[in-house]
Amino acid sequence: MDLGLKGRQAIVCASSKGLGRACALALARAGCDVVVNGRDPDGTQAAAREIASMTGARVTAVPADVGTPEGRAALLAACPAPDILVNNNGGPPARDFRQLSHADMVKGVEGNMLTPIELIQAVIDGMVARKFGRIVNITSGSVKMPLPNLDLSSGARAGLTAFVAGVARQVAANNVTINNILPGAFLTDRLKYIAAQAAAQREISVEQVQAERIRTIPAGRLGDPDEFGALCAFLASVHAGYITGQNLTIDGGAFPGAF
Repeated sequence: MDLGLKGRQAIVCASSKGLGRACALALARAGCDVVVNGRDPDGTQAAAREIASMTGARVTAVPADVGTPEGRAALLAACPAPDILVNNNGGPPARDFRQLSHADMVKGVEGNMLTPIELIQAVIDGMVARKFGRIVNITSGSVKMPLPNLDLSSGARAGLTAFVAGVARQVAANNVTINNILPGAFLTDRLKYIAAQAAAQREISVEQVQAERIRTIPAGRLGDPDEFGALCAFLASVHAGYITGQNLTIDGGAFPGAF
């Protein structure tokens, strides 16, 4: 399917690895010029080169922490008028809520709620003026089905979800959409890190932790990041202009609800 994205400009936050990288790769394959971002300069440059080599797309590396004003400014300097914004950021470490300090909570909200909101504020009027815009927020399946020790991540992302629900309706008539993708268990570095933490706490192997998680997934496996990227690219496409303000869960059927 031609997604109608050739020549479009895309910023993909935290995209040097994991689900963000999968989104950047899918958008590059669809013909977008893509800004790839990450905190590690070497890793970000390497990801940009790999994506460009695989797709032939124009890929710009912006090593920066998207959670800082300077990092956001660097992204917007590299791509002042994006047609597509994919909001993503590393989540807070898994931790019992009793152990969270005030500073921990502020940092979690800033990283996973306020940062994407500020980027949306920066780009949305340009999208409205050009009559095309696609904003995709990578949140978490834990917004719908909270997971132990990820309360701060769940809460901050749920706050973002509620905030953009009203914003999405304000700009829909201008062919600007805002949607959230809620990933379940995908084979990423973050999943491995959380599994390692759980294994250490319970004094069992990482393989046992992952096997337990897989048993809760009707699909019987972990997700492939490329599957996630494909969904992101579709939501950014010309074919998705009538989808807005939605939360799309991609988790192999793990969320047990009907709605």
